[in-house]
Amino acid sequence: MTPLARRRNETLAVKAGRPDPVPDAPFNPPVVFASTYVAGPEVGQGEMGYGRYGNPTWHALEQAIGALEGGRALTFSSGMAAVHAVLELLPPNFCLVLPENCYLGVAAAADQRASQSGGTVRRIDVADTDAILRAADGADLVWLETPTNPTIEVADLPTVSAGLNGVPLAVDNTFASPLLQQPLAVGADLVIHSATKLLSGHSDALLGAVVVAVDDTVRFDALSATRKLHGAIPGTMEAYLVLRGIRTLPVRLAQAQQNAGILAERLAAHAAVKHVRYPGLPDDPGHTVAARTMAGFGSLVSVDLPDAYTADAFVAATELWVPATSLGGVESTLERRRRWPTELSSVPSGLVRLSVGIEHVEDLWGDLEQALARLG
Repeated sequence: MTPLARRRNETLAVKAGRPDPVPDAPFNPPVVFASTYVAGPEVGQGEMGYGRYGNPTWHALEQAIGALEGGRALTFSSGMAAVHAVLELLPPNFCLVLPENCYLGVAAAADQRASQSGGTVRRIDVADTDAILRAADGADLVWLETPTNPTIEVADLPTVSAGLNGVPLAVDNTFASPLLQQPLAVGADLVIHSATKLLSGHSDALLGAVVVAVDDTVRFDALSATRKLHGAIPGTMEAYLVLRGIRTLPVRLAQAQQNAGILAERLAAHAAVKHVRYPGLPDDPGHTVAARTMAGFGSLVSVDLPDAYTADAFVAATELWVPATSLGGVESTLERRRRWPTELSSVPSGLVRLSVGIEHVEDLWGDLEQALARLG
């Protein structure tokens, strides 16, 4: 066991993926811009081989993400590239269990693959453990996103995993991050991240990751082969930026999560808001499960306003919050999700997703409050 294996995630975020601390070594792994490496005298000598097969900067990031999730990580050019790599593991005529509310790109990718290979997608409510286990009967993979995007529903991962009877479980951990839950530790087989979001935290890098158990060489090798064959490799600078972002993940998430809890309470008490979706609220349907299975409630809040017109007016009236489709950055952003024609019809038309950042909470609240007042 290495010294880092005994450390908590707040420490791993700072320490993992660094060069050995020898005299004159840099604190941070250098950015290696290389498409070509010197070949060994025999085929297969050396770890890299070619720029599409490996890069020291990717490897440093993969060490850090793997340490945080308690597994072995591979990075990809985007979160969707990571998603496609996992879907490539499915056999022809597969049966996939997928949340009825999940990221629209994942839903579209699953449906496309099903239409191409004769597969079946069974959709479930992630908060309904019994429904998940029933749908898993005869399935090739159960895919859970928890909390879900953008409806913030919470799955009981330990209970689901214990009842799957060998059916593989993949978990999109983008919203929670490994600081709030570690799916591999409760029996999941694959963990997916859009590292563009919380792991990066600065809205300046596109990158995805898949993590498997340390001894799961079969899946790891299959994912690696897909990455090599399809060329969905991370950019070297992007890998460096995400690794740098991970160094501050614990403090960023702590502040954003604290802000989110305060804002959720105030929004829930506001007359103009129909409903607030945040598992930190005691009356939220996911509160009990989240309190038992997660180390915190996260930094994403969704609010339901009466209709699309009202929601659009609310978004347009904000001054500090930035309308944007991504999330997890240091800056607070918001978006009416159904403005996208491809968003799932199960998402209410008046739902606005708020990605809470690390600004002063009173400034954030003041802006939301004045925007809501204009709806009058």
